[in-house]
Amino acid sequence: MRNDVDCILFDRDEIAACVAAIGRAIADDLDALAGHPTEIVLVPILTGSMVFVADLIRHLPQKLRIGVMSVSSYPGRSIESKGALIRGSLPDDLAGKHVLIVDDILDTGQTLLLVRQIVEEHRPAEVRTCVLLRKARPGAAAVHVDYVGFDIPDAFVVGYGLDYNDYYRNLPDLVTLRPEAMR
Repeated sequence: MRNDVDCILFDRDEIAACVAAIGRAIADDLDALAGHPTEIVLVPILTGSMVFVADLIRHLPQKLRIGVMSVSSYPGRSIESKGALIRGSLPDDLAGKHVLIVDDILDTGQTLLLVRQIVEEHRPAEVRTCVLLRKARPGAAAVHVDYVGFDIPDAFVVGYGLDYNDYYRNLPDLVTLRPEAMR
């Protein structure tokens, strides 16, 4: 699997430092909310964000719940988003809650916009968004995100939870693949 790596964009230490910084920013912002919310609901978009969320929640001292949502936008061997397709449902009790949607990568913006729309239909007190990676693409630039880990070029990235054809999620670094690995 390591032979398939073309370039390491961010190694595990850079990722850990970034996730800690995002966690501090989120925790500080949540503490600053009027009335100090008693409950935060994280809505990770699976499966790509699972490693990121697992590390991120260790930096959030607030009382929180997790209500996962499964969305597919890169089926099989695709390296371009094919549009967001919801594969799971949200918790029903988001009304009045402070919700943080967490995704692995902002590419076209379709997934984040769709999930945000669905969350807002449940009338939460507030919705914030967080992505580990934001691609340098017009669709991504047009979508507001409250917390961004890294801005990256328009490249297909795997590792740290992100996959190609359901492989490479277990790489500890964020990498690009050699072209022959994607055949």
